Amino acid sequence: MSEKTALITGASSGIGKSFAEILAKEGYNLILVARRKQKLDTLAETLTKQFSIEAKVLVADLSKIEQIKVVEEAIKSLDNIDILVNNAGFGLSSSFAEGNYERQLDMVNIHVVASYMLSRATVPVMLRVNKGLIINVSSMSGLMTKLGDVTYTTTKAFLIVLSESLQEELKDTNIKIHALCPGMTYSEFHDTKDLEKFDRSTVPKRLWMSSKEVATKSLRAARKGKVVYVPGFLNRLSLLLSKLVFVRIISQWFIKRNEKKA
Repeated sequence: MSEKTALITGASSGIGKSFAEILAKEGYNLILVARRKQKLDTLAETLTKQFSIEAKVLVADLSKIEQIKVVEEAIKSLDNIDILVNNAGFGLSSSFAEGNYERQLDMVNIHVVASYMLSRATVPVMLRVNKGLIINVSSMSGLMTKLGDVTYTTTKAFLIVLSESLQEELKDTNIKIHALCPGMTYSEFHDTKDLEKFDRSTVPKRLWMSSKEVATKSLRAARKGKVVYVPGFLNRLSLLLSKLVFVRIISQWFIKRNEKKA
């Protein structure tokens, strides 16, 4: 049985499930965390049979602090953890002032509090053996905070800053921190009640990536030491163009401002 261990949150579908499948194929034992027990059980059974690894299921709703603590304690009890993937999350499409306050707080707990607490529990375990990888699944939205839902972009930006700051602190170790910032990804992410008005057809097909492609590219980049990573050339290009547009707007503002002074 493999001694390599990876814990993945939001493992029941989408990018989290793809990480689980890829890492199982690489021989990692898995701890799969999500709310939906049936999906986790099915995934664990499939990966165990297919790759002869051990896959444990840990059912937890990471919007609840007490359930985050259950996962936190599970990590602290491990002799070793090679990879932590903070993937659990969801999207919102509402204004900051008029959106569902409870759902906004759920998002803060899942994206920010859970990722922080689980990373904080993991790093000391990794430091004991001076190796490991933490992947924080952020979003392109975290790099484009002037666009989109306020709570979503803010919490995703937190994951990027957490990754950059933590990697700086751990720069003299063999622990790697990686913020994955995907764009549009085929998964169940857009099928929730929170995003029921979202229409996939409004986004050009060429901008979509599969969950497997995103997870594969992320692991490759993370192992090369890339801290903040946007998978897909078109995603990186659109991010660059968005910044150039913003720079142009700021430049025009300064020109007009100086013209008024003159």
